[in-house]
Amino acid sequence: MSVGERLPHESAHLHVSGAAPYADDIPLPANALHGAFGLSSVAHGRIAALDLAAVAAFPGVHAVLTARDIPGENNCAPVIKDDPILADGLVQYAGQTMFLVLADSHDAARRAARKATVRYEKLPAIFDIREALAAESFVAPTRTLVRGEPIERLAAAPQRLKGTMTLGGQDHFYLEGQVAFAVPQEDGGMLVVSSTQHPSEVQHLVAHALGLESHDVTVQCRRMGGGFGGKETQAALIACAAAVAAWRTKRPVKLRLDRDDDMVATGKRHEFIADYDVGFDAEGRILALDVMMASRCGYSMDLSAAVNDRAVCHVDNAYFLEHVRIVSHRCKTNTVSNTAFRGFGGPQGMMVIESVIDEIARSLGRDPIDVRRVNFYGVGPRDTTPYGMTVEDNVMPRIASELEASSAYRERREAVARHNRGNTATKRGLAFTPVKFGISFNATLFNQAGALVHVYTDGSVLVNHGGTEMGQGLYTKVLQVVAETFGLSRENVRASTTDTSKVPNTSATAASAGSDLNGKAAEAAALAVRARMAEVAAQEMSVEVTAIRFAGGKVHGGPREMTFAAVARKAYERRVSLSSSGFYRTPKIHWDRDKLTGRPFFYFAYGAAVAEVEIDVGTGENRLLRVDILHDVGRSLNPAIDLGQIEGGFLQGMGWLTTEELCWNAEGHLITHAPSTYKIPTAREWPADARVSLLDNSNVEDTIHRSKAVGEPPLMLGMSVFFALRDAVAACGSGRESPRLRAPATPEALLDAIDSLRGTTNAIPARKVPA
Repeated sequence: MSVGERLPHESAHLHVSGAAPYADDIPLPANALHGAFGLSSVAHGRIAALDLAAVAAFPGVHAVLTARDIPGENNCAPVIKDDPILADGLVQYAGQTMFLVLADSHDAARRAARKATVRYEKLPAIFDIREALAAESFVAPTRTLVRGEPIERLAAAPQRLKGTMTLGGQDHFYLEGQVAFAVPQEDGGMLVVSSTQHPSEVQHLVAHALGLESHDVTVQCRRMGGGFGGKETQAALIACAAAVAAWRTKRPVKLRLDRDDDMVATGKRHEFIADYDVGFDAEGRILALDVMMASRCGYSMDLSAAVNDRAVCHVDNAYFLEHVRIVSHRCKTNTVSNTAFRGFGGPQGMMVIESVIDEIARSLGRDPIDVRRVNFYGVGPRDTTPYGMTVEDNVMPRIASELEASSAYRERREAVARHNRGNTATKRGLAFTPVKFGISFNATLFNQAGALVHVYTDGSVLVNHGGTEMGQGLYTKVLQVVAETFGLSRENVRASTTDTSKVPNTSATAASAGSDLNGKAAEAAALAVRARMAEVAAQEMSVEVTAIRFAGGKVHGGPREMTFAAVARKAYERRVSLSSSGFYRTPKIHWDRDKLTGRPFFYFAYGAAVAEVEIDVGTGENRLLRVDILHDVGRSLNPAIDLGQIEGGFLQGMGWLTTEELCWNAEGHLITHAPSTYKIPTAREWPADARVSLLDNSNVEDTIHRSKAVGEPPLMLGMSVFFALRDAVAACGSGRESPRLRAPATPEALLDAIDSLRGTTNAIPARKVPA
């Protein structure tokens, strides 16, 4: 058996020994050049004069490229052509790429890039979401989803609250920065090694930039040192620039961004604001909800339309909303274009409804877990989402009951209250938050995958697929699937580098669908080869093909058996193909993007967390004391990998909502562009008491071995920490008041929230609306 085993990551031994090669580790040819961008210093303006003489004269510099040197399209945008590789006369955010320096070394290229003299004609700039709303500045049309009679039901609701929630963005802070290496090939072709989640998209955009066909460009990616969505579209800029430079100079070119430049020049998680108006009854059941969400998209579209659509589709989270209106604005600002980030808008949508639920609970004096329960999806009339999809696999009530008991939630609630009554210097908080996350790309066309499986005559197996490995264990799981299909151990199967010349037209490794899509495609290819081998084995052992079984490295046929390698050799001798491609398309899904209705997701992944925190009311310093997590991964392909994803996702979500604060100055410059000022969670933030469990469950849908996706959903478990901090802040007042806590809940934000409760600031609390 291979599937379901707790096997280590297929590259773990390489990771810990430092032997795993990443794009930056590939040995360079002797004539390779290194690139560095020249970046804009203003947020919005026309380039009146660009003097690059000093740049070109810098020692070691071989060439300086501008937009005029691009032979094809000056574009690296994934949806509409609004994102130039190099700015051509107009800059729209501070840090936009204007020119590319090519030198003998990375250091020389970076130093030379600083020698440019640029004169700008500054233009008015928009940085703030509210400012963009007032100016009606949008990158995409506003979308509105309406279900039922929200306005009428709000007016008739016995109780009503209005409030505002603000959410900060988040930098991907992958350990391996953006990097690409381009090598000219024979007859005008181009090979690009790119740290990308989307090799096919990079292939297409590089081809367009060079004025070539897709078959002229090959993109490879063996592994990334983290992605988190930041290498889904953003990698194209670096790859296109490197390829253009290689095409112009006829020499290999490597382009690797310094951490500061990477953070300044590449997109991040979208910041959001949400204004809400909710009507509810005495139990806290939501009767009607009206939400206005607006996100800071930056200067170009990128994936903002899809990100915001997914946010709309996750405002419900685990709750039935019978009467609801959701207005979604996609604001254009003179900041870097924001992009995909683990959760892809889902976390922001969920934070809206969780804030609403928390406000309702405090206004009623009820425990938030009880208000959450009365709003959970049920069966019958309470099982349809606002966008019209039936929730067929609702295990949230079960998760809530099991986690409430295993975490001793009620007993700890009393213990927290005792601590808070007896302490003035520190306060504790406790929170339970659920997660229901839709699995599939909202854009139906991306829900497809291909794979290629070869069996060699010695019985070894090679698999290639369109998914990319960024540390999440996709290659490991696909290897297990193929090994299971052939009845082999994982050591008998090897995965080769993701390569657009082997599996074409692939989708991004994103939307948590990597194992679902590529696992099924690889299984289909392996099954095709296995069926041919079974026929050969049946003939060799004189049994019916239905009697053939692959297990333990052997092929069994009644009382006889042959080694897998022997059957492979016999198949070759009989001139039977031992290679096959495989293809998979996700069934059942459909989506009308204009009407925001349909079944965009194949299924839902569920989870819940209980977090307990303690804050110092004088300094705002805080710590997570304990976390209990129960997460649904269906029938796990690899529990060790899945537990790692859950723990890592939780911590990253916690970082987004507590420590990772992005700050810009009045001129639109990002000032938190290094680990000295931008704080991701470390081992110190992991609680001493962490209890993480997998739900004993099987996917109701026919996924790969009935497993469920685990890439993105755990990130939203981090919401529990934010609401536990909010609970601790509330304890500084009566407990019934709602703190004005912004996210991320940094020590400064916590102190501001405490001050607002004590009446020392002008912060506006959520306000009751007369019925």
